[in-house]
Amino acid sequence: MLETTLVRVADGVHLVHGSSTNWVILSEGDAVTLIDCGYPGDRELLLRTLSELGHAPESVVAVLVTHAHSDHIGSAEYFSRVHGTPVHLHETEVPHARREFLDQVGVGRVLCSAWRPSVLHWAVHALRSGGTSDVRVTAPEPLPDTAGGPLDLPGRPVPVHTPGHTAGHCAYVLPRHGVLVSGDALVTGHPTSRVKGPQLLPVMFDKDRRRALESLGFIEDTASDILLPGHGPVHHGPIAHAVCRARELAS
Repeated sequence: MLETTLVRVADGVHLVHGSSTNWVILSEGDAVTLIDCGYPGDRELLLRTLSELGHAPESVVAVLVTHAHSDHIGSAEYFSRVHGTPVHLHETEVPHARREFLDQVGVGRVLCSAWRPSVLHWAVHALRSGGTSDVRVTAPEPLPDTAGGPLDLPGRPVPVHTPGHTAGHCAYVLPRHGVLVSGDALVTGHPTSRVKGPQLLPVMFDKDRRRALESLGFIEDTASDILLPGHGPVHHGPIAHAVCRARELAS
C-alpha cells in the first residue's frame, strides 16, 4: 500500500513524500527543523505540509541539508532569504551549495541512459520540477561542531558524515526515536530503479561509488530501526539489515 504524502513517524517526526524526493519535519512546540526541502517545484507542497502540522514558514529555525543536489535544496534559499533561516550542511558541502562547483549527474550521462523509459520519465519530471534551476544557497553555514553529539535544534539530530553520493553528504540520526534520516546515502526506491527496498541509488548518481559503499559502514551500527530515506517509502527494521541488503544489491 502506498504511503500518504505526510507520514507521521513519531511524536514530532514526519516524513513528507514530495514529487520524487522526501524531506523530514522535526517539531518541538512551535519550532521546526527541516531536513531537506525537495525540488523548487515542491515549495507549495512543502509550505502546505508545514501548515497542516500547524507551523508557519517562520517557525522553521533551521534547514539541515543532507547534500546540495537540486532536488534536496530547492527551497533552502527561499527560507534563508525570506525568513532569515540558517541553512546548515557539512563543511565539505558548503561550496557545493554555493555552486562553486556542481557534483550532480550531467545531462550527457542521463542521455546515455535515456533509452530506458524510467530514466526518460524521471529526467522529464526533474526538468519540470526545476531540476536545472539556479538553486544556489547564498550564505550556507557549516554544521556546528558538536563532537559527535546532537545539534541544539528541534528533534536533536546527530549529523553523520556519509560521503560518496557527494563529498559532503550527511545523514542525521534521531536517537530518541530510533530513526535514521539517510538522504541519498541509503534509499528504498527511486523512479529510475526497478528494485524496491533498501539500496544505493543507481551508480550514475554517485560522485564516488567506492566511498558511497564505505559510508554504509558509518550508519549500519546506529541504534535505529526506522529508516527515512531521501527517496522511497519509510523502512522499518534494523539499519544493519538494510545496509546488508544494499551491499548485496550493489555487488
